[in-house]
Order: sequence, then structure tokens, then C-alpha cells
Amino acid sequence: MRLAFREVVLAYRRAPLLGMLGVITIAFSLFAFGLFGLVAINIRAALRDVEARVEIRAFLVEGARDAQIDDLMQRVERNPAVAAVGYVSPDSALARARAELDEFRDVLNGAFLPASVELRLKEGQRDPATVEEISQSLRTYPIVEDVRYGREWVEKLYRIRNIAALAGTVLGGVFALIAVIIIGSTIRMAILARTREIEIMRLVGATNGFVRLPYLLDGLLKGVAGGALALAMAWGTTALLTASLMRTQFFTTEQMLLGVAAGGVIGLLGSWFSVGRHLRRVWRD
Repeated sequence: MRLAFREVVLAYRRAPLLGMLGVITIAFSLFAFGLFGLVAINIRAALRDVEARVEIRAFLVEGARDAQIDDLMQRVERNPAVAAVGYVSPDSALARARAELDEFRDVLNGAFLPASVELRLKEGQRDPATVEEISQSLRTYPIVEDVRYGREWVEKLYRIRNIAALAGTVLGGVFALIAVIIIGSTIRMAILARTREIEIMRLVGATNGFVRLPYLLDGLLKGVAGGALALAMAWGTTALLTASLMRTQFFTTEQMLLGVAAGGVIGLLGSWFSVGRHLRRVWRD
């Protein structure tokens, strides 16, 4: 390993511009991958905020007794999918309607709105099947007159989330593959520049592993350096967007460390495939 590391250092000293070009090329490819990751994170955060507003509202019959309402709320609270339950009196419902529909304030004067019980669900329990199941169970209570939750809206939201997750997986894989190809190309240039040296190593009996190791280490280090540089570029882009357009989320510390590590892994994979293919060609020649 020490000899391999020395070979990498010597290669950088012999051709510093080529080494820097490789790191910058990798950084830009990982920067594109990182920007896509930031878009995916912010879309997921926006969908979570919208999903948090999913609620089920059970309208009660007129004249429902307090004991019946309390019994209903206690039963609903025991459902593991329910995060919170609240009671809205007729007066509170009317006041809320006047505040939310200010242009209809005159129309609402003297109106009567029924009392209701509102349910908010836990994260991960807001899919259409779960919401519909809870709604059907609420309809079985005698004091519940009607249940509303915006069925079409919930189904569309869930469909958008699934499409976003699928698109994120596919596009993320494509960007990762592009990064591997670019890194492999930079390592290939280094191999071509050292073809004569590799021939000499083969003549003195060097094994495949001995020849491969410096290039694999080179790809790993370039991937880590490119990942760190891409992370800095992504942070600058996020800061610029937050200052000029809108507030955006950045990677967490764990995600940043994982991103740099992913850069190293992608660099290692790119080197592995490139070295294997080109060394086989040198061996045949």
C-alpha cells in the first residue's frame, strides 16, 4: 500500500495538470449528481409538508352528547395510525369559516355549521388505503353523520410521491453511471500515459494486483477530492438560491459524509473497470 501511495504521489508530481483536470472533471460530474440529490431532497421535504396537512374530518349529528363525543375521541386515539385528535365545536367551526372565507363573511352571519372531530395521521400512515380505512371505521359510529378527507387530493398526492421516488431512483442511477464513466476516462488517460512503464513492470514479473493498486488508489483519492469539491460547489449554489430566490434545504452532516464516501466508491469503481479493460489490452499486446 505504501508503494502504491508513493506511485500516486509521483504521478501527481509528474503531471499535476492532468491530476487536477481529473479531479475537476470528477467534481463537475458529481456536482451534477449532487444537484439532482438536492432537488430530490427539497421535493421530498415539500411533499412531507403537504402530507402533514392530510386530515380526516368526521362531522357529528346535531345533539351529540359530550359523553358520546369523548368516547369517540378515546376510541380513535387508540388507533396506531392516528397522531392527534381534536374537537371543533359549531361556534369554532363558524369562526374558522369566517376567518378563512373573509369574502363570504356576510353570508356566514347567522349560519350554522356542525361540530366535528378532526384527525391527523402519523407520518407513513397517510396513504390512500389507510386514510380510507380509518374513514370507513368512523362512519360506523352512530354520532358521525359524514366523513370528509379529500379523497381525490390524497390519491393524487400519493401518486406524485411515488412518481417522484421512481424518477429519483432512475435518474440517480443514470447520474451515478455517468460519473463512473467520466472517472474511468480520466484513469484511462493516466494508464495510456504510462503504458511503457506498465510494460516494464510486466517484464520484471509484477502481478496484476500490484499494477492495479496505484490506479485504484488514484481513483479513490480523486473520487474523494472530487466529492468534496462538488459538495462545496453544491453548498455555494444552495446559498445563492436561498439568498436570491427561495429557502432551500441542504444535505445533513450524515448525507455530506455519505456523499464524499460515495465519490470515493464511484472513483474506485471507475478505476476498477478502466484498469481491468486496459491492462488486459496491454497484457495481450
